[in-house]
Amino acid sequence: MRLALAVVDAGGELTLAAVAARAGVAVPSLYKHVGGLADLRRAVALVCLAELTDVLRATAAGAGTDPVDQVRALAAAIRGLALRSPGRYAVVQGSSWAHDPQAAAVRAAAAEPVQVVAEALTGLGMAPERTVDAVRAFRATVHGFVMLELDGGFGLPDDVTASFERAVDLLVAGLVATRA
Repeated sequence: MRLALAVVDAGGELTLAAVAARAGVAVPSLYKHVGGLADLRRAVALVCLAELTDVLRATAAGAGTDPVDQVRALAAAIRGLALRSPGRYAVVQGSSWAHDPQAAAVRAAAAEPVQVVAEALTGLGMAPERTVDAVRAFRATVHGFVMLELDGGFGLPDDVTASFERAVDLLVAGLVATRA
């Protein structure tokens, strides 16, 4: 697993050949440890999702009881994780396991960080039937910003962190304004 995560951390495509090259072995040797590429990708996804969930739970717990502070802190935590570990961030954004019958554990793990965010958003006073909308708006805002940032899409000299915080403030204000 360590070598597979090293491939992801280096920004490479997670393949059996890439892991074998890091291990200094032939690809067939990996089959003693993994059932194939799909198994390896699911295992890596589980590790990365557990890391994201741990970061979000710790962030929510440390952000106090104000739901606005929690939402802001969660957004910043996701951005921070993505900037520190773009490869691992990319792994948790994948949806290939949505229709993979062997990926039940990944689907369950992927629900956990969403639940942490949903709880914070619910604290803003969102109606239960609007929680999915709020989670989607949060994800679209944070993920869209992060992907543009990672891709170098913010070439202006203005402070990107200030822009991110403003985007999150606008999101929170919009969610609060439409919660009724």
